[in-house]
Amino acid sequence: MALMTGEQYIESIKKIKMRIYMFGKEYETAVGNPILQPSLNSVRMTYDLANNPRYADLMTAKSHLTGETINRFTHIHQNPDDLVKKVKMQRLCGQKTAACFQRCVGLDAINAVYSTTFEIDKKYGTDYHEKFKKYVQYCQEKDLTIDGAMTDPKGDRGLPPSKQADPDLYLRVVERRPDGIVVKGAKAHQTGICNSHEVLVMPTVAMGPDDKDYALSFAVPLDAEGLFMIVGRQSCDTRKLEGSKIDVGNRAFGGVEALTVFDNVFVPNERIFLNGETEFCSMLVERFAGYHRQSYGGCKVGVGDVLIGAAAVASEINGVPKASHIKDKLIEMIHLNETLYSCGIACSCEGVMTESGNCLIDLLLANVCKQNVTRLPYEIARLAQDIAGGLMVTAPSEADIDNPVTGPYIAKYFKGVSGVSAKDRIRIMRLIENLTLGTAAVGYLTESMHGAGSPQAQRIMISRQGDLESKKKMAKAIAHFGEDDEQ
Repeated sequence: MALMTGEQYIESIKKIKMRIYMFGKEYETAVGNPILQPSLNSVRMTYDLANNPRYADLMTAKSHLTGETINRFTHIHQNPDDLVKKVKMQRLCGQKTAACFQRCVGLDAINAVYSTTFEIDKKYGTDYHEKFKKYVQYCQEKDLTIDGAMTDPKGDRGLPPSKQADPDLYLRVVERRPDGIVVKGAKAHQTGICNSHEVLVMPTVAMGPDDKDYALSFAVPLDAEGLFMIVGRQSCDTRKLEGSKIDVGNRAFGGVEALTVFDNVFVPNERIFLNGETEFCSMLVERFAGYHRQSYGGCKVGVGDVLIGAAAVASEINGVPKASHIKDKLIEMIHLNETLYSCGIACSCEGVMTESGNCLIDLLLANVCKQNVTRLPYEIARLAQDIAGGLMVTAPSEADIDNPVTGPYIAKYFKGVSGVSAKDRIRIMRLIENLTLGTAAVGYLTESMHGAGSPQAQRIMISRQGDLESKKKMAKAIAHFGEDDEQ
């Protein structure tokens, strides 16, 4: 089974006995939970689209390991065209869900680990790469959703992992056995972890010789003994419990984040892909971050398309679509959104082949892409709120709309242009609220800021990759710098 259907995906998640903590209670599955189900629906869309012939070129690829057709979210990029299609696929998924669809981190993780394990084996004669190829093939054949886990809690960020007062603030080896290792610690901000089959762990920072126990990459299934999740709160999240079809804004789709705890989790040898080779941590972090920073030029753009559309509809309902300042704001929103997309496409087209045979994005342009993503979606959101008006946050609840006493007044006083009901007007307002302030704002705005590293992390990489010395040489050559003009 190289391609699962959306329904098969949901059933496969239902079979995994997880430990999910939320609002003080423990759950075995996200399936059917009103808070978590919209997040599952977003992942399901990646399976449904892959089975739609209309989107096959973007959503599927041919595995270089088996030659079989697979979901592109499990693909190892073979050339720049694969990287371009990845960005286009992500934009499509964002357009279809208006939410985070959660498989990007796993896709970026398998590509980063793929090339890094090759480099480790080349230096040390280890067998990480062959083991990882078998793991990737397993995930491709089963069409599994992989959660990429990089961010540790970090504790005192001024100290390396081995110098922390609490040694568990970075995930580490606590026992080495002939058949594997036992690990302890946590990974924070794990997008879609409750909706995944596997979690692929990576180190989160560059490490020194004293940090060998923290230099780890491995994979375990979500029902591994000792692994559990603590779901994070999101703005307006309990609206999903009320059963309203309007108040949530985007009732079908969503995202979820969690702290994922590894409480003495056993990892067998065949699933260990980095184990103490500290000098390769920076390579793995930089390559993963580069791939994931590329991703934001697709996924956030797709969500931005929906937000721009919602703002345009709001302007029509408000009766001002022809106002010059409204048209100019919509043009600016489109300009900003397409700028993000252009960066994602550019770093893909400039991709280069690694020694392992997979294709790596242009790291400089990927970091430029993500630096823009830390800024432009916020301006897009501001303009959407500007166009929508105050009703976006003062609209009454669906219960009040349906109330026989208050309903008629809402229908009368919250109506916009003729032919559009107050209820439909509020639907659009709730969608804009959801994308810019509510649960989806986590996936659109907060992830835009902190996903794939902080803005400063991108600036550091831009400084490293910017090749300032060659630019200085160019300027000196053009200016004939240092020449004796009198001779």
